[in-house]
Amino acid sequence: MTVPAAMSLPAHAWAAWSPCSTGCVAHAADRVPAARVARRAAVFGRAVLGALVSGRRIAEPETLRARAATLLDSLGVRLEVAGGGTLSATGARTITGTTGTTRAAGPTATTGTTGTLIVANHISWLDIIALLSMEPVVMLAKREIAGWPLIGPVVTRAGTLYIDRDSLRELPATVREMAARLRDGQSVMAFPQGITWCAGTGGSFRRATFQAALDAGAPVRPVTLDYVQHGAPTTVAAFVGEDDLGRSLRRVIRADGLTVRVNVHRPLWPMPDVDDRRRVAARAQAAVCGGRLPLHHGVAALGLARRATRRAPLGPAAESGR
Repeated sequence: MTVPAAMSLPAHAWAAWSPCSTGCVAHAADRVPAARVARRAAVFGRAVLGALVSGRRIAEPETLRARAATLLDSLGVRLEVAGGGTLSATGARTITGTTGTTRAAGPTATTGTTGTLIVANHISWLDIIALLSMEPVVMLAKREIAGWPLIGPVVTRAGTLYIDRDSLRELPATVREMAARLRDGQSVMAFPQGITWCAGTGGSFRRATFQAALDAGAPVRPVTLDYVQHGAPTTVAAFVGEDDLGRSLRRVIRADGLTVRVNVHRPLWPMPDVDDRRRVAARAQAAVCGGRLPLHHGVAALGLARRATRRAPLGPAAESGR
């Protein structure tokens, strides 16, 4: 595996990591005429401004869904959904197991409604907009997004939970907050790979977020995202490596025939007295990846990359695709 020069390795083996760089991205994808690019940019700008002036009303479910749909449409991106029109699992109920812990039992249980932990592979910032246009759920996002110009304030006002991907110390508090939201009946969306990948299979799912579902007795809904251009797989929407938001936005606005496909899989119902987040994470990953192994396995891939960097210095020749 060649490690792109633009990609920096994390300081810790447990940190989220991806080998993808801007070399993975289809920069020369089919483009719309310049006049349409200008119109899209203007409409997108108005849509972002509209979301900003919504203030805290952006957190209202119907407002959030409508604004997300408007943003997606302004970019000329189509949405195709398979497997069902809702992300939250219907009939999510909780029961009390023999150990006294609360677990989700599926649609036949009779007491206590919970939210759903929705988990998906992560390719682009467009993932969030596409999913929110389907259903206004609580998003778990990296803390860096809060500082993005224009987008950051909108995402924060929408009630997003932020996670510091570089801090193990703050992780338990984030998991507790996720569990609290789920217990309150709010569905939470997370990307367990912890970082974007140019391909749908991506890396291994991190297990911590699944603990929130177990603690709250909530079902897990696996979702697969992928992007096509005129029906063919494309990486034009991928937001990876050292890419920046402005450059990625320009690619998306220029792209012709771009569609985000969302495949909503059957929910996973944790059973009474089962408290194994590794097992739940593995089941969710198998559903999202269609049974395929991820391209690179977390710590193992990181070890390979570190050895690769020690064996040979990285230069322009090393900067290849995936």
